Amino acid sequence: MTVPKFLLGDNSSYPDHIFVIHTEFPRFIIDLTIDEIQWFEEFDKQDETELATETENAIKAATDWYDEEITKYEDE
Repeated sequence: MTVPKFLLGDNSSYPDHIFVIHTEFPRFIIDLTIDEIQWFEEFDKQDETELATETENAIKAATDWYDEEITKYEDE
């Protein structure tokens, strides 16, 4: 099975929240409504500089992906 890089998550306990799951390294879930991230990876101190850059890129990519997906639904 091929897993997409991003998945849209939904949870009835949090009906007003938008979750995007990033399935590639660094794996995380971001709640776009409050800009909170839950990591699935553990990082060393030496990874902090690279992680900061990767995090910024991954969050932007997740947000861009979500915006594109919503546009597809709105166009239908």
